[in-house]
Amino acid sequence: MMLNFFDQFMSPMLLGIPLMALALTLPWILYPAPTSRWVNNRLLALQGWFISRFTQQLLLPINVGGHKWAILLTSLMLFLITINLLGLLPYTFTPTTQLSLNLGFAVPLWLATVILGMRNQPTVALGHLLPEGTPIPLIPVLIIIETISLFIRPLALGVRLTANLTAGHLLIQLIASAAFVLLPMMPTVAILTTTVLFLLTLLEVAVAMIQAYVFVLLLSLYLQENV
Repeated sequence: MMLNFFDQFMSPMLLGIPLMALALTLPWILYPAPTSRWVNNRLLALQGWFISRFTQQLLLPINVGGHKWAILLTSLMLFLITINLLGLLPYTFTPTTQLSLNLGFAVPLWLATVILGMRNQPTVALGHLLPEGTPIPLIPVLIIIETISLFIRPLALGVRLTANLTAGHLLIQLIASAAFVLLPMMPTVAILTTTVLFLLTLLEVAVAMIQAYVFVLLLSLYLQENV
């Protein structure tokens, strides 16, 4: 019996209880906490260096008012990277392949940047809806278009992350199934297919990290417009 390839994206259940909450809390257990010692071990030193460098690069173009978001954006980056990478392990579940979860991340954070801009600098925030020097007949059309593009931003954030991870997992599943079927009939072709599968897995590791970075980077750009 052939199983549906999309079954791997269904949230696992145990005794009728979805294990989504367990999958979301697992990444925090994997990161070591700083100790009270003067000198940390290599893992903590590498973790601290990575976090500081990422935070510096992310907040470099943002005004000082947006630096309050450093902890939130860095934590979100680490969280998404860990979830995406754990989802590439066998017999695991990737929560970020669920559009509802990604929209749950994207919509509140995008809305917070919009509210922040409306509260601190309403003139500048509303000025983004109408570019300077627009001809008078085009003003209503451009305002409608810019408003639609503003409200599409959180949807684009969630769909981008979901689509990239879902497509990658489906490709891995298809190629792995092909290699398994071809192994008894054409071993040489199966070995070549396995090589392609290995290269695709390396690509998906890069995609998992890049998509988490892009998600947080776009949020920082939205924050930059409203700070």
